[in-house]
Amino acid sequence: MTKTAEDDLAIAREVLSIEREALAALSASLDERFSAAIDLILANPGYVIVAGVGKSGHIGQKIAASLASTGTPAFFLHPTEASHGDLGMVVPGSVVVAISYSGESSELIDLLRYCRGAQIPVIGMTRSETSRLGRGCDVLLPMPAFQEACPNGLAPTSSTTMSLALGDALTVALIARRGFSREDFGSRHPGGKLGKSLHTVADYLAERSDPVPLVAASAPFEDVVQAIAEGRQGCVGVTGAAGEYLGIITDGDLRRAMAPGAARETAADMMTPGGATFLGHEKIALVVDAMTRLRISNGYVLEDARPVGVIHIKDLLAEGYL
Repeated sequence: MTKTAEDDLAIAREVLSIEREALAALSASLDERFSAAIDLILANPGYVIVAGVGKSGHIGQKIAASLASTGTPAFFLHPTEASHGDLGMVVPGSVVVAISYSGESSELIDLLRYCRGAQIPVIGMTRSETSRLGRGCDVLLPMPAFQEACPNGLAPTSSTTMSLALGDALTVALIARRGFSREDFGSRHPGGKLGKSLHTVADYLAERSDPVPLVAASAPFEDVVQAIAEGRQGCVGVTGAAGEYLGIITDGDLRRAMAPGAARETAADMMTPGGATFLGHEKIALVVDAMTRLRISNGYVLEDARPVGVIHIKDLLAEGYL
């Protein structure tokens, strides 16, 4: 029988419906043991070691990565590799999070036995309290027995969705308990669009060595032209007698100064007073938003009212901030 696009959509919606119901059942089943698991992790300063085999192993890798990037040191340990020497990674002060929906994964036996002998606490994620994992863990995070979304009832679908969601719940609860901030998150995600959006202006300037184009307020027209050309930022900052920032001269200001009858004797005559300025602690994402909203290409960075850097929209674009 030929399947239609409508049949495919009906299957997809049924899968999502089953998994949504599984998550609702998981949410309803949570109790004080969840908080006990959080307490256990916080009481042990070492690593959270996540273990699982098969699809549970793939979920475990994601949970470990999420924990590690949000303030809880963690790594994934494959139970089979653990039985062949990697148990040496499981040291006192660590907590093991073992994932097995059935609770009977034979590959976990050596790891559980080792943890029991070394007095390393285990958090178990399984549907069966009477399984090997259910009996062998210190804190049980039970998952409800629920049908898989697979039509054969075999492929891990609902069960892995519940495992993943339970791992996310642990991660977010630990973020809240630790008071893990956006700044903390940014320091652990320096790469990519997300990481760059969390950089500060000071982070941005630390990677740049270009001299800051500046002229004194009394600088003549010719010096202003030369400073803009040499600075290659399309602007020059204007400073007062004490080095304080007074304003900015852009290419547009320069063109206006060259119009017939325009006053252009000194930089002070040509500058736009103030202009957009930024501070070192401000997020680059806010700088991008301000420059886009104001439709400007340049902004100076100030420290103690003195210009210490310049930001150009083309550089932000070239370096992946936009």
